[in-house]
Amino acid sequence: MIALLARDLRLALRSGGGFGLGLAFFLLVAVLVPLGVGPEPATLARIAPGILWVAALLACLLSLDRIFALDHEDGSLDLLATAPIPLEGVAVTKALAHWLTTGLPLTLAAPLLGLLLNLPPQGYLWLVVALALGTPALSVIGTFGAALTVGIRRGGLLLSLLVLPLYIPTLVFGAEAAKRGAEGLSPATPLLLLAGITAGAAALLPFATAQALRVNLR
Repeated sequence: MIALLARDLRLALRSGGGFGLGLAFFLLVAVLVPLGVGPEPATLARIAPGILWVAALLACLLSLDRIFALDHEDGSLDLLATAPIPLEGVAVTKALAHWLTTGLPLTLAAPLLGLLLNLPPQGYLWLVVALALGTPALSVIGTFGAALTVGIRRGGLLLSLLVLPLYIPTLVFGAEAAKRGAEGLSPATPLLLLAGITAGAAALLPFATAQALRVNLR
């Protein structure tokens, strides 16, 4: 599993499909939103948590189709299916690699982009905490969606339609936690719900992902 994780990280960094593309999209949203809604500091401060969370979600969505697609094209996925590593372990490793190359960089970059959106100072910590708790769920859910659509030509649109409804609870509680933190209120409740979603997704979805891969590889 460590070798598979290292391989996926190397491929992601070389191709730039996850790491570079996600960060570039995240930056573009943070730059374009003030141009679209106006430079009023009060307006930007009010919408900053939600905008940053939507941008992070869409940035994660951009690289989901690459999780299994390249392995399926070159035959590596068939080899992984017959390897000593169970497909559940492969699913966990793929989700972790996606988070390390997409979710983690977005989490670390969020405070810097919060400056462009006039995020209140007290909101930076809670924005990072919310993203750190929520982006792993985005990667795990996205890996499940990628497994459902592996082998389908031009399955990116179908993948988006499958995954976006599952992303909504994470988006709602993540944005609410960041918003409450920015307003000086306690974000404990949405953070606990966000952690529960991530824990539940990490515990259950690798098995569903492995089953979807088995069906598609038959």
